Amino acid sequence: MAKLELDNPFLEALGATLTEWRAGYAEFTMPIQPGHLNRQRVLQGGAIATLLDAACGYAGVSTTADTPVHGFTLSLTVNYLDRGLGEKVVAKGFLERQGRSIFFSRGEAWVDGTLLIASAQGTFKYARG
Repeated sequence: MAKLELDNPFLEALGATLTEWRAGYAEFTMPIQPGHLNRQRVLQGGAIATLLDAACGYAGVSTTADTPVHGFTLSLTVNYLDRGLGEKVVAKGFLERQGRSIFFSRGEAWVDGTLLIASAQGTFKYARG
């Protein structure tokens, strides 16, 4: 997959890449590195939440406008389903519904494409001006 322009210093510092982005969908991939682990030596929950937040947020903003559309998180709920053990984590965001100023997305975090480790639901607001 081609690497897309991310322009997000925090995600870049984590080693995350935007691997797919189209209307209503965004996908981030991050190799699981020792610095991403918690005391139990599994993927830290905050890293998972960060990727899900980004995937859900990017799913609701435009990829083709001359002027980039941005949004910010109003609410994010994450459900942790399994332990993050593996080589890489992929967070997928899906736009569920959008209005003029607010949109709703859901997300999934997968380890190595086979294990669903977390799900999320979020409410986001378009950043205007």
